[in-house]
Amino acid sequence: MGNALGKRWIQILFCFVLTLNLTGCWDQVEVEERALVLGLAIDEAPPDALEKEPQVTHMKNIPLPKKMIRVTAQIAVPGRVPLGPGTGGMGGGGDGESPVWIVQVYGHSLDEALNNMQQEIADPRYLIHLRVIVISKEIARGGLDELNDYLRRNPEVRRRTWLLVSETEAAELMKVAPPLERVPTLYLQAMVEKAIGMGKFPANYLGTFWIEESNWGQNGFLPYIAVQGKEHILLKGMAYFSDGRLAGVTSAVDIGVYMGIKGTDPGGYSALLEVPDLGYTMIKITERRAKTNVRIEEGKPHVYLNLHLEGVLDEHFDAGQGADSEAALEKIEDALERSATKLMHNFCRRTQQDHSDIFGFGEYVRAHHPGFWKQHIHQKSDWEQMYANIPISIKLSVSIRRTGLKSK
Repeated sequence: MGNALGKRWIQILFCFVLTLNLTGCWDQVEVEERALVLGLAIDEAPPDALEKEPQVTHMKNIPLPKKMIRVTAQIAVPGRVPLGPGTGGMGGGGDGESPVWIVQVYGHSLDEALNNMQQEIADPRYLIHLRVIVISKEIARGGLDELNDYLRRNPEVRRRTWLLVSETEAAELMKVAPPLERVPTLYLQAMVEKAIGMGKFPANYLGTFWIEESNWGQNGFLPYIAVQGKEHILLKGMAYFSDGRLAGVTSAVDIGVYMGIKGTDPGGYSALLEVPDLGYTMIKITERRAKTNVRIEEGKPHVYLNLHLEGVLDEHFDAGQGADSEAALEKIEDALERSATKLMHNFCRRTQQDHSDIFGFGEYVRAHHPGFWKQHIHQKSDWEQMYANIPISIKLSVSIRRTGLKSK
């Protein structure tokens, strides 16, 4: 009995010792020995790119597609990435040297381009800190299926990475360095994420975009940005997709229109209105509420939107009378209702013309009318075609809650 108990304790001790081999840093790679990619910019390659491509993944005599891409990577330089907008301190890069290294490579696919890049850098590349991917409009128009295939298969790519569409060459975004942030990629990330907190853009990360594109009753959209001068980046609007390709772009005003239709809070956009007999007013939207109902009428879906906006009177100018009376506020509310309703109708009509249901109305049809959905929708393109012809009714109400402080 004693010998059996002793053997059991020896076995337990032996198993415990074996578990120690599973811990520790046997596979560690020091941060200074990693090429951490912070951002990627993807553009169409020029015609002579084939001559510049090194023979890393294939031989020259292998037939390959003539179309190539140019990938511009922003790699963090250890010890130089600043902790803030200042110049001194740890990691501040106060010596004036760039905190990032820009590397540009060519390839027939994103994976091949990254393999070509690995031949040019000493340390192993990692995408675990990839924050932003910028693509040009030309790449977006050609379709994102091949790009998404690699990104979805790679476990290092986070679903909260931002995918942005650039009005010009995407590589330009990797070189812009605003004074508020010395690392362009981190500034891009902060700009979009802070826009979410201020009610300027919906939280539409890379993972969310993939979900939208996977749904048969919905199409995806991405932030649409542009370079202004040498140090300014403009969140210009939304880039929306149909059939996996870029279908159109919007203005910044349409971002607020979209968020009003979806009821996305917090409110953040302001509207400049001309009110009859009152001059001009600036109304800041503070809260949005939306209720979507879909019915099957005359053999096709009919979307009913019941929307409500709340705002505050920010400014009143170019008028000879005040705008603080109850009658004046009612005039402002009526003017905003008419203006916003028109903008919403025009925006919905534009997405219908481009066969891009970025609102997800098709998902309401699929959820609430499964019989109709199974009968008429057999693939995503079926709903994209049907969406172009469905009626959309909008009922909007507006409330001005505050008029601000004013000295008597």
